[in-house]
Amino acid sequence: MTGSPSQGVHAEPGYIHQKDNQLKRLRRIEGQVRGLHRMVESDTYCIDILTQVSAATKALEAVALGLLQDHLKHCLVQAASDPRADFNEKLDEASTAIARLVRS
Repeated sequence: MTGSPSQGVHAEPGYIHQKDNQLKRLRRIEGQVRGLHRMVESDTYCIDILTQVSAATKALEAVALGLLQDHLKHCLVQAASDPRADFNEKLDEASTAIARLVRS
């Protein structure tokens, strides 16, 4: 079982079927961030670093959007079909996550 107490407990996360893809993306992002560190250490031109920061940011956004889509397809749909689940709570949770993504 997974999930924090404030978010409820789930049999499996919504991204479970995309987990390998998400981990691969995150490893790639991790490499990008290490590359940024090396660029700063070696006094790389600012614009070149900013270009790589933008690429890493877009990659993280893609991971976030994938997780959000999986959450909507799995957790929200599951809550809508389970009379014991609090659908409005799940909807609010998704809305809050979307708001965080839009602000960042």
